[in-house]
Amino acid sequence: MEKLHYELAGQRAPGHFVPLLVGVVGSGNLEVMLEPHQGATCTIDITTSARGFGPIWQAVANDFQARHGLAGVAIAINDMGATPAVVSLRLDQAAAALPVASSSASGAPT
Repeated sequence: MEKLHYELAGQRAPGHFVPLLVGVVGSGNLEVMLEPHQGATCTIDITTSARGFGPIWQAVANDFQARHGLAGVAIAINDMGATPAVVSLRLDQAAAALPVASSSASGAPT
């Protein structure tokens, strides 16, 4: 098993949410858990059965954060050999399940 950790700057904090889980650990798949996190970053902690793929994980994490820009979110990934496309799909599914921050806090009319 290999453990990787990334901390990426974020721009968009989701609204209040309870931890959520997407996917299932199994051969060729993975699970992604999102939890609230203090601060303006998005942390990604990966436990993977495939050793030596750090640069690929870094690229997938950077691509995800470039699309979503999450702040205040901790992501935990448990991987059993998923391809980068499956990783991106599960991350996008998890991000899509996050609530949108309330616009009333920004002073927008309600």
